[in-house]
Amino acid sequence: MFKIAIADDHQLVAKAIAGLIDKMEQYEVMYEVENGKQLIHYFELNMIPNIVLLDINMPELDGYETALWLKNNHPNVKILALSMYDKEEAIIGMLRNGAKGYLLKGCRPSELKLALDSVIEKGFYYSEYVTHKLVKNLHAEKTANPIEQLGLNSREKDFILYACSEMTYHEIADKMCVSPRTIDGYREQVFQKMNVKTRVGIVLEAVRLGLFHP
Repeated sequence: MFKIAIADDHQLVAKAIAGLIDKMEQYEVMYEVENGKQLIHYFELNMIPNIVLLDINMPELDGYETALWLKNNHPNVKILALSMYDKEEAIIGMLRNGAKGYLLKGCRPSELKLALDSVIEKGFYYSEYVTHKLVKNLHAEKTANPIEQLGLNSREKDFILYACSEMTYHEIADKMCVSPRTIDGYREQVFQKMNVKTRVGIVLEAVRLGLFHP
């Protein structure tokens, strides 16, 4: 019999999920908690399940923080995220922090059973929806271009490279064959697009994005 713990601050949802799981063969709900802090308390009492069904949005240690704690302290416990959030950031954040699967709360009971079985047998469960999101994100990461991401034009890119040098703004204006006022315009646009407020900020962000190599 595999033991399940449910961490969800919505008690009605937790009770409903527990009721479904208790009707499944091979699975038994050990306990339900409302946040990560309570879950850790049970773990410290050595009440350690095989799988934790983990919500994201909880008070006192949310799903991300709790998943990371489990990953670092009890890596053998399988984490199955169960959330209303369907955004890529939420899915990837939970998987990065150790979740072995991600379910939406609107899923069918049959998918919940499939996910539990898969996590036990294979060590992970990725639904078609999650797989699509992951593939889309990985593709975006591979093709991401910082120039395109920031929406920089060629003149702004040139300005950034000159701003990373020891040249003054007046010298940059001469170099780019424009007026100092035009350089002021480039600077303000770059500040906004790079989300920085100083020339030092431009340099640091340019280095981080690989636009400039000191």
